[in-house]
Amino acid sequence: MKIALGSDHGGVDLKAAIKKHLLDAGHEVVDFGTDSHESCDYPLIAEPAAKAVAAGDCERGILVCGTGIGIGIAANKVPGIRAALCHDTFSARASRNHNNANILTMGQRVIGEGLALDIVDVWLASDFEGGRHERRVGEIADIEKKYQ
Repeated sequence: MKIALGSDHGGVDLKAAIKKHLLDAGHEVVDFGTDSHESCDYPLIAEPAAKAVAAGDCERGILVCGTGIGIGIAANKVPGIRAALCHDTFSARASRNHNNANILTMGQRVIGEGLALDIVDVWLASDFEGGRHERRVGEIADIEKKYQ
């Protein structure tokens, strides 16, 4: 799977661990930065990564900041993105099964590396269930269209 990956300075260490984990698992990674602990602005990372997912250049995305909140808010401003903040495997699975989330966000200051990698694995292995959830995802898209 081709995955967009990005973080700000607050998530750079976890991003590096996730990148290694993804590459070791045979995934293709498009890294949108940063690779530095120097302060940077997460919207400048989130937008191009989210655009790559929305355009279909990457199948999914994973974004990390200190909490996972800000980078997810920024990613969700890109039409077609359904970024989900997940700090447990149940939410990761549900975000895919029920919401067809196409970007996973996490916070380096919130969870440890081991749990984060488990979340990544569960999220990538989970599929959208469709059915009644398809209607709801469509309704989300309809709201988005009203404001474009």
